[in-house]
Amino acid sequence: MGQKAELTLLRLSDAALTVRLSGDWKLGRQLPQGEEFRREIESQDTVRRITFDTKAMTGWDTCLIIFLIHILEVGSGMQIPVEKDGLPAGVQRLLALASAVPERKGVRREAERTFFLDRIGDSAIAFWRSNLEMLGFIGEATVAFMKLSFGKARFRPSDLFLTIQECGAQALPIVSLISILVGLILAFIGAIQLKIFGAQIYVASLVGIGMVRALAAIMTGIIMAGRTGASFAAQLGTMQVNEEIDALKTLGISPMEFLVLPRMLALFLMMPLLSLYADLMGILGGLIIGVSMLDLNFMEYYNKTRESVHLNDLWVGLFSAAVFGVLVALAGCLRGMQCGRSAAAVGEATTSAVVTSIVSIVVAMAVITVVCNVLNI
Repeated sequence: MGQKAELTLLRLSDAALTVRLSGDWKLGRQLPQGEEFRREIESQDTVRRITFDTKAMTGWDTCLIIFLIHILEVGSGMQIPVEKDGLPAGVQRLLALASAVPERKGVRREAERTFFLDRIGDSAIAFWRSNLEMLGFIGEATVAFMKLSFGKARFRPSDLFLTIQECGAQALPIVSLISILVGLILAFIGAIQLKIFGAQIYVASLVGIGMVRALAAIMTGIIMAGRTGASFAAQLGTMQVNEEIDALKTLGISPMEFLVLPRMLALFLMMPLLSLYADLMGILGGLIIGVSMLDLNFMEYYNKTRESVHLNDLWVGLFSAAVFGVLVALAGCLRGMQCGRSAAAVGEATTSAVVTSIVSIVVAMAVITVVCNVLNI
């Protein structure tokens, strides 16, 4: 058994109080209390510093650290400096770690407060760097597609087929529901106005052109942005957190070819097909309103739809859907690859991917509409 832990207070000079620790300072033993030290300090007004003598100490553990922290608190409260030189090196390191004060958020905000123009400049620089990263990512994606066209891209076909299934067949239920509802709403709104003039039959034209040319592609793109684009960002972001992408780079495998290319290719192939399916569902929704509320029969609605919708409208819709597929895949993969190394960063990447995808879809649709108008398509 070790020696009994003892505490001795020595006045070796008029200004210094030496705390001599001896014996075994470990849990399970009867240890001196810090109140004795406090009473000694409070009873003497001439103490200007506190030192330690641990040469006779045979062992210690966390109970010694707790006792010393109490001494440090007493010294700090009475504004008496405590010299730790006489303590073992390990004890000094633990005390430094225990006394480390975390940075307070309020103080940090105060220190980082900047002027308005500084914040504008920082935002402009961040926006410029983000654009450069986006252009670099698009360039790498283009190179990957070029390698694919020459048969040199390295990825697993099974990953491509699995992604096609996830963003194709598994997306049919939600695409069906949203497309039918959009067709119903569009037909109902049109019927309210057209019924005034007795032109209910033109509801078929309104729904057919609207769905085939624009709405089916837009709604499908938004659905895939919230469903698949967010999934891509979360998957790649989680791989970034787990350092799986760094492992691929270490093995000499391009993450752009192995991870991004199959996702972009799958969404590029599936979006026109989903948009075509959404066209059918939207027209079916308009048919339900036309037959049930406008006293139109099936053949009248069908013939008017055939008369109004042309092949150019279909090609514009399918082209828009393909463009939206590329944009959603690019946004999801880009935000996933830019993800930080924490769980919060994965959530931020997912949110940013959805926002970026939807904004890109709206901007692309505006550009396509203007171009089609200029070309009289």
